Amino acid sequence: MDDIRVYHRGLYRLSLTYPAMYCITTTVGEGTITNLSAMGCSIETDEPLLTHQHVALRLLLPDKTESLAIGSAEVKWVKGTRAGVEFIQVEREANLRLHSFVWDKMIERIQLLQQQRAALSS
Repeated sequence: MDDIRVYHRGLYRLSLTYPAMYCITTTVGEGTITNLSAMGCSIETDEPLLTHQHVALRLLLPDKTESLAIGSAEVKWVKGTRAGVEFIQVEREANLRLHSFVWDKMIERIQLLQQQRAALSS
């Protein structure tokens, strides 16, 4: 009999769409972040990535004009040109910015849900 594992995420994830760039050794490509947490993201790329491959990322988030650098991320899963990556090496300042961005977006989402709930009960 197969063991059944309950799947749950340990971190809040943002469902969003932001541009990104990725680099694998000497290859640079463009992609779109479709899901973001403080520890990783899913990305749609112009070329398929490989599982366990390490990539450097530049996330183009709307909170600032400069991109957010992820020094190293490991590809955990691949489905066609979509991949899930876990952030491995992030500079301290970039890590603080990433956590702050995710936190702010999470608070915005909670406030929106509260407003919608209040409007429905009125």
